[in-house]
Amino acid sequence: MHTLRKNRPLRRIALASAATVSGMVLLLSLKPHTTPSVAGLAASPAPSAGSSASSGGSGSGGASGSSGSSGSSGSATGTRTLTGDSVDTRYGPVQVRVTLTDGKITDVTAVAYPQDNPRDQQINSYAVPQLTREALTAQSADIDTVSGATYTSDGYRRSLQSALDSA
Repeated sequence: MHTLRKNRPLRRIALASAATVSGMVLLLSLKPHTTPSVAGLAASPAPSAGSSASSGGSGSGGASGSSGSSGSSGSATGTRTLTGDSVDTRYGPVQVRVTLTDGKITDVTAVAYPQDNPRDQQINSYAVPQLTREALTAQSADIDTVSGATYTSDGYRRSLQSALDSA
């Protein structure tokens, strides 16, 4: 009996070690959820970020953000375009431009958001469109935070609220 008691702790140690090694191998073999198309998109916005001077902050949005006017424009239909305050976040400034038609939010564009490194580009390539959809659906700045993009979500929400407050 005495011999079996000595072997059991060794068996437990061997089994625990094997389980730990197997778990680490499985964990390290996981791939990130990005696709090659997202990686290609992440590399292309970098040149436009330095060439756009109309955003007022570092890291401009896409071409759609630079094509609209940044001031208020009133027309017969009551369409106005307002730019929110630039909100400094931990990773860079976030600024939003809102188009209101007859008091209803018809378009939201992120004018500036963090794009300084590939990780920022990866996060914001999925977070900014999701925040835009949320804002258009909610018709207010009361939108949910995107998981993994907490700072960008907070800056987006605060800039959107400042634009809506100035309306």
